Amino acid sequence: MVRKFIFLPVFLLLGYSITFSNDFATIATGIAIFMVGMIFMEDGFKMFTGGALEKILKKTTNTLPKSIFSGFIATAIVQSSSLISVITISFLSAELLALSNGIGIVFGANIGTTATAWIVSAFGLKIKISNYAMPMIIFGVLFLFFKKNTTKGFGNILLGLGFIFLGISYMKDGFENLKSGIDLARFAMDGYLGVAIYVIIGAAMTIIIQSSSATIALIITAVASGQVEYINSLSLAIGANVGTTVTAILGSLASNANGKRLAVAHFIFKTLMAFFAIVFIYLLKDLVDFASNFVGIAEHDIAMKLSLFHTIINILGVALIIPFTARLVKFLETLFIFKGERRGRPRYLDLEVIKIPLAALIAIHKETEHLYDSVSHLMVQSLRLHRHEVWSDEEMKTVVRTFKNEAIDVDQVYIERIKSLYSEILDFIVQAEKYMNKEYRSVGYKYKITCRSIVEMVKEIRELQKNIAIYMNSENKYIKKEYNLIRRNIADIIRNNDFLRKNPGDQSAISNLESARTKVKKFEKLEMRRLSILLRKEMINNTMATSLMNDSVFTGIISENLVDSATTLWLEDPMKRFDDKSISDSFKEFVKS
Repeated sequence: MVRKFIFLPVFLLLGYSITFSNDFATIATGIAIFMVGMIFMEDGFKMFTGGALEKILKKTTNTLPKSIFSGFIATAIVQSSSLISVITISFLSAELLALSNGIGIVFGANIGTTATAWIVSAFGLKIKISNYAMPMIIFGVLFLFFKKNTTKGFGNILLGLGFIFLGISYMKDGFENLKSGIDLARFAMDGYLGVAIYVIIGAAMTIIIQSSSATIALIITAVASGQVEYINSLSLAIGANVGTTVTAILGSLASNANGKRLAVAHFIFKTLMAFFAIVFIYLLKDLVDFASNFVGIAEHDIAMKLSLFHTIINILGVALIIPFTARLVKFLETLFIFKGERRGRPRYLDLEVIKIPLAALIAIHKETEHLYDSVSHLMVQSLRLHRHEVWSDEEMKTVVRTFKNEAIDVDQVYIERIKSLYSEILDFIVQAEKYMNKEYRSVGYKYKITCRSIVEMVKEIRELQKNIAIYMNSENKYIKKEYNLIRRNIADIIRNNDFLRKNPGDQSAISNLESARTKVKKFEKLEMRRLSILLRKEMINNTMATSLMNDSVFTGIISENLVDSATTLWLEDPMKRFDDKSISDSFKEFVKS
């Protein structure tokens, strides 16, 4: 809704300006082409890396300094802080990353975005960059016709670079032509009033364009053509940094709590950095002039100086806030806490991460565990057992002696807590598969099968609980014993699954799981033998026998599905295939591609 109010007048003004000014139309075209290039670059790296980028970030962010460095390197390479932010949010959602490390990645990404400024100032303004753009676009299109995702990804990256170079060329030509007709530099303002006005203009530009990289590229080409004074260009760069906070906040509105917390952290970081830069802008200008002599930047090369200024304020901003990161995290963790119980709603699925295959699979894995938890708790209640006892160290034969009199409405719980969750997981997998290669899709398919197995247990436990309620209150000790065995059999597997989940690789848990698998296969036959003996000796009547026979089948199905679910989630865990490679292998794959 906010974007509609912002964009409507912008569209009208843009349409008017393009119609009556060819130079402005050229500049606007350059911005549009530049942004198309950024989109192609982002999409290309998603396909080109084959998940290596996510693997690298996942394995190199266990400390704050590593997180900052990883965020910097990744953003400098892929030229997309939004892509890095999406991966970070997905890892936070899946609880694979601490909030402090997620903030570190975002801080590093801010430094990484300065690479765009250096590309524009170092290459875009010093050579006929459009000559390199055309071959990149041509070969980029050719690579798109290949079937292999890696090749297509490389094609997208070439297209992205080509469009970025072409966009820079258009912006450069537009400002040079504009200068002959209108000299915008005459509107330059000195003093802190001028600084404030140009900061606001820079922020507004970024909010409208929705890309700080495009805004910085625009500012650099403008200052290089003399349309903007040097000191005013510094203020515009500060404003561009501030403007990204609005973009981040708008993007986080539909995100989860961690996405919103990251947006707040980004806002605090950028606001403090901007305040510092505005107060000390003249000292920072002198620092840039002084540092330029050491890095070989010519006195008249304003574009390169602006890139250096942009880098310095981002590095200083990170350096200033690092000592307060722990306090910032504590503050952020008090925000966006949902006090009510969100039953039946996904905890980890986020549409922001659906285009990132590895991140999407991590979210799917976690959400499948969430679905399993909902169903296993329902089953324990349907068995009329106490949850805290089933998941305790107490002997199971002692646990099943307890019988809760409170009944549970399985159908109601299914509708309120399970059905919608199951539906959203399946829908998320289907949507995510569009962006996955064959290997990733095969893993997604495994999770679909596992979710179906988990949900199928609800139907069986609904039928089973009816007779449990009847016969556990029966005066016939033989039928009561049989239903206690059924309760114990299911509860044993649930407990062992939980132990395997908490202790991956534990040999006793794995052995118990394999033993349960063997027992499930024999269960129905053994129960039929016991049933024959009970009938022959007239220990139970025909009605009891019929119920027990049907419930033995239900128990077998439930047990088998419990074992299969645990096998997929915690024994064979399809996600492990993406963790087995070392970080060096992932990086080699990333570079080799």
